Amino acid sequence: MSVEYAPKGLIGLLTPQANTTVEPEFSILLPPGYAHINARLVSDKATIEERLLDYLDVAEQVAGQFANAPVKALALGCTGSSYLAGRENEERLLKRLGSSRGATAYTAATALADGLAHMGARRIALATPYPDSLTRKSVAYWESHGLTVVKAAPVATDSASFHPIYSLSAEQAGSVLDELCSLQGVDAVVMLGTGMPTLAPLLNANRAGQGAPVLSCMLCLAWKAVQIATPDDYPMQSWLQGTHWAHRLEALQR
Repeated sequence: MSVEYAPKGLIGLLTPQANTTVEPEFSILLPPGYAHINARLVSDKATIEERLLDYLDVAEQVAGQFANAPVKALALGCTGSSYLAGRENEERLLKRLGSSRGATAYTAATALADGLAHMGARRIALATPYPDSLTRKSVAYWESHGLTVVKAAPVATDSASFHPIYSLSAEQAGSVLDELCSLQGVDAVVMLGTGMPTLAPLLNANRAGQGAPVLSCMLCLAWKAVQIATPDDYPMQSWLQGTHWAHRLEALQR
């Protein structure tokens, strides 16, 4: 079953409440024939870590906003929740969520792990906008997927803004890529977080081709949706080089 604006696949997207990046980047990344509908993960918990865990607790209820829309995939546009919950809890949630919605459910973190496996990348470097405590939890999570984190480089954030990650510019997000891409023995550089704007620096680095390929949570979130709906229609290299999406980003930058 298809809908007018998504003949190849309709994606249900769950986005953290104040996130300003997931929906714009997802819209840029999706190829023609795909579309998404969005619901917001909302929490009134006091701290970031409490909210991230709460997002997983409310995910099934929030996904009910999609009612009987024929979504082929259900994408949770958040990575921090996965680090805190751990793989086993994450997998249980995704199984329940997918079963209740009749669609494949996945998180940005599982999509990224799948993307790295698809590329054969085992040794990674991280560009991280997180506080140290969450970065450490992210390293443990990636290691639970059999990955080796060679280095995690912090992206400077502004704690005085409305949100230290969501208020980052693309230029700030890409400030550590030259350093990470030039590291020896790194198979891929990963830009963490679905709230950090990644598309412009990622595209510039991959087009330059002067080191390890760069991918991000958002790139893999969209790649996985298309893989679920129509497997192998778009090879990973086309995603990294922006073959089907760069013109939309460039149009917005004019």
